[in-house]
This record gives sequence, structure tokens and C-alpha cells, in this order.
Amino acid sequence: MPAFSGEPAADVAPAAPAAAADPVFAEPSADAPSLVDGGDAGAPDPATATLQPELAEAARALFGDRLELAAAYAELLATDGVVRGLIGPRETPRLWERHLLNCAVVAERIPEGASVIDVGSGAGLPGLVLAIARPDLTVTLVEPLARRTAFLIEAVQRLGVTRDVRVFRGRAEEAAAGSRDREPLSADIVTARAVAPLDRLASWCLPLVAPGGRLVALKGASAADEITEHTEAVIRLGGGTPELHRCGEGVIDPPATVVEVVRERVVNPRRPKKPKRSRGGRRRGDR
Repeated sequence: MPAFSGEPAADVAPAAPAAAADPVFAEPSADAPSLVDGGDAGAPDPATATLQPELAEAARALFGDRLELAAAYAELLATDGVVRGLIGPRETPRLWERHLLNCAVVAERIPEGASVIDVGSGAGLPGLVLAIARPDLTVTLVEPLARRTAFLIEAVQRLGVTRDVRVFRGRAEEAAAGSRDREPLSADIVTARAVAPLDRLASWCLPLVAPGGRLVALKGASAADEITEHTEAVIRLGGGTPELHRCGEGVIDPPATVVEVVRERVVNPRRPKKPKRSRGGRRRGDR
């Protein structure tokens, strides 16, 4: 499997509040803070991310010999992730149950050796979890916010998964559009977790899905209602009929709820309408 080349990019400023003006593949910034190695007296206790004994069997089944790597990521979430506002402090005791294991079971819906784009990756959920659980995958984490991108690139580097994971700072639409210096991104599988309702999510994610590939969206209790409400919109966008799946049955309780959409057709984006010409031959609005 080809490794990502680590394309050159501008440094990411960890405190920037908005999306990048020019989307790029991000590289670590020398100025980015590192509170795990740092020793801030007020930093959260990494022990809060300890794997609970009752979850150990499921964790071993999902992560195998990369369980220690998953534990290192959980510690990053419980420390840097909390300090930077990516994870709420109350979430740290349930990082494994609610986040890592819930994301890792989605791997059962992803074929061997697939390429994956994770849209709105945030703290790396589910994209970075999938990269840890499945070293056969190549994963691109798409995230527009600089402070989140800074965390992601540090996590990728410190976990030692730079060969198969890269970080793209920008919106999904920018990733799909490409630019003069970069080809449009696409992948066999596009994932998303708690990003948007299904109709909007499909409009952002399906252009990133290779024809015949799938959007795999982690959803909550309203997944069936979203399918009922938004199926027509998804089909207009080139997707097939959305399907609901339960991942991790017999491994985690409750299992994760996933909505899948196959990209069946390539729908061209609407081109801006040209100004209408008046009877005198001039375009409306011309002086």
C-alpha cells in the first residue's frame, strides 16, 4: 500500500479561530503547545482515560496488538484534548466506552486496504481511531479549524502513524474541489460522526466518495427518522437509498448505529447562471 508522501504545507497556528483561507495538508507547528509532556500543574489527570476492566475484552478484540497505541491516544484525548476544548472534562471517564470503542466497531463496514476520508474529524473521531485499529487503511482527516488541526497533526506524529494518516485543513467542499496546486480528494470510504443531518452530510461527503464507494456516517437514535426524511435528497445528490446498520453487536452494548450511502452517480455541481441579456443585447446589470 502506498504511503502518504507528507506534502509540504504552511504551519498551522493553533490559536486561529476560523477555517484556513487556503486549504492545505497540514504539518506540525513548532509553536504548538504540548501539555502531555509539559507539566502544567492544572492539566487533567491522564489516569481518567484508563481502560475499565469490563471493557478490556472488547478493546482487545477491536484493537488487537495495537491496544497500547489506542491507550496512548486515549491519554492524549484526556489531557491535550480536554485542555484545548476538543473533549469535555466529563467525557474522560467514558472515553473508551463512548468514543474509542464506539468508533472502532465501524471498521467492520470498511473493506481491507481501503482509503478513508474522515470529514469534520475534530479530535480524530472516528478517523484516527480507525487508523489505529486498522493499519491496512490509509486515512485523511479533514478538519477546517486550526486548533483542532494542530491537535490532530501532533497526535498523528506522536502516535507514529504518519505513514498512513495525513491531515487536511479545510472544509469538505474544498477538499473535493481541488485547486491549481492540488488534485481533488476522493476515497473508497468517507466517514463522519455527529457532523450534520443526513441531507447536508451527503451534499458535503458524497463528492469525496469514489464512484461505487460509500459514505459511512455514525448516527444516534434519530438515524431511522433521518433516513425517512432525507432519502429523496440523498438520491438527488447521486447516492443510493441509505441503509441502517448496527456495528459491534456482541462486542459493545449498545452497538453503534451507522447509516451507509453508496455513491451510485456523479452529480455535477450547479454552475452559476450567466446574467440574462436584455433586448438591446446588453446583459442586465451592465453599465
